[in-house]
Amino acid sequence: MFGFTVLGKISGIEVTGVGLSSKTVQPGDLYVGVPGRNAHGADFAASAREAGAVALLTDAAGAARAADAGLPILVTDDVRAALGDVAAWIHRTADNPATFFAVTGTNGKTSVVYLLYGILRQLGVIAGLTSTAERRIGDEAVTSSLTTPEASELHALLARMREVDVRAVGIEVSAQALSRHRVDGLVFDVVGFTNLTHDHLDDYASMDEYFEAKRELFQPERSRRGVVTVDSEWGRRLVAESRIPVTTLTSVEGVEADWRITVLEEGADHTSFLLEGPGDRRLETQVPLLGWYMAANAALAIVMLTEAGYDLDLIAAALERDGGVDAYIPGRAERISGDRGPVVYIDYGHSPDAFLQTLGAIRRATDGRVVMVFGADGDRDTTKRAEMGAIAARGADVVVVTDFHPRFEDPASIRAALIAGARDAVPDREIHEIADPREAFRAALALAGDGDAILYAGPGHEDYHEVKGIKIPYSARDDSRQALRDAGWLA
Repeated sequence: MFGFTVLGKISGIEVTGVGLSSKTVQPGDLYVGVPGRNAHGADFAASAREAGAVALLTDAAGAARAADAGLPILVTDDVRAALGDVAAWIHRTADNPATFFAVTGTNGKTSVVYLLYGILRQLGVIAGLTSTAERRIGDEAVTSSLTTPEASELHALLARMREVDVRAVGIEVSAQALSRHRVDGLVFDVVGFTNLTHDHLDDYASMDEYFEAKRELFQPERSRRGVVTVDSEWGRRLVAESRIPVTTLTSVEGVEADWRITVLEEGADHTSFLLEGPGDRRLETQVPLLGWYMAANAALAIVMLTEAGYDLDLIAAALERDGGVDAYIPGRAERISGDRGPVVYIDYGHSPDAFLQTLGAIRRATDGRVVMVFGADGDRDTTKRAEMGAIAARGADVVVVTDFHPRFEDPASIRAALIAGARDAVPDREIHEIADPREAFRAALALAGDGDAILYAGPGHEDYHEVKGIKIPYSARDDSRQALRDAGWLA
């Protein structure tokens, strides 16, 4: 049915799963051998067979390499392009009764997925999610490694969710996930778009190419309906180029849209807003999160739910009952401080726009000084570093530049680029360069007091610091809490 060339006998073979790594293959799996940077997955076919694999899917080069592995071989020109449909067939994804939501954009994807999950649970729906931070299967949490799982893992995850009666799933979909076939084999019921800003230009040659990767989600082969935030030209362009029915949302005065969000109040730990839509529909509520953009993320989640058939009045009643949206988003402007001392936020943002929006929200909620601690990814988009430094210098009173996943790049050169951007923007800004993130945060804490705020941007929910291929255990959340305790600010 897939048009594969078959080498060996496959009649009578029962396949129960799909494995991309010989180390994780389970008995009954179809092992998938894809070409990699340093090796070809087919080289490990014999190990996969020993682990219980019953067949191999690979390309012609892989078939030649695995000829003596003892497995029947299915051959195709583009293994990754075939993987999604194969995994969907094995795991019967088309028969899954759950409603599938997908969210794409540069910033806000994780937040919208968690807000969908939270509101669905308030409606009494058993929900699941997959995000940069984690996967959730009802109440069960599983650690994530990729923003969007490989197709083999994603379809297996959805099958597992089906077993525990999950009826709605939110999936964070990156541009890379679309380019690399990770969501193939899925047709989403409702997809949402947050924004498009400078990021990932190490993977894409231009912003236009980056946009085109995102646009792929708004095609009938991928989804049935869409909700697009049209605050920017990118959103309006997406509406024009979408090939599915689209509903629009804005927070910008003067921009035409089906739905409009108005922020009513921004506090250090909550944001209230009014959502108004067609037919005089309206909902007033709040999110337990900092920043107007979190209210916009919640509004996007709510409109996506209405597009999926959930009644706005029932959503409003559930939110009123609970005092607003009940959602926790790990490492997204997450307040980790107590009632005394500086307010400390840990955030995953590592792009210029994320810095701009989060710093602006903190400034509006802070009477005193704002201190910012941040670094930049090594071996990633270098073109955004100067702008990140400039935004930090303009938005914070004190800037502390530290290391953040330098990987194989010289960390001193990364810090230098960030500092140069900061000094060019605000020559007299107070700037500290402290390589060790633990020392950097403690230095920032020593510079802040009651009424001040600290934004530690970059690490968010992550629990490691990557240097030269080694992931060194490090949790910014845990370490910062310990520093607050040591300073006497937390009991």
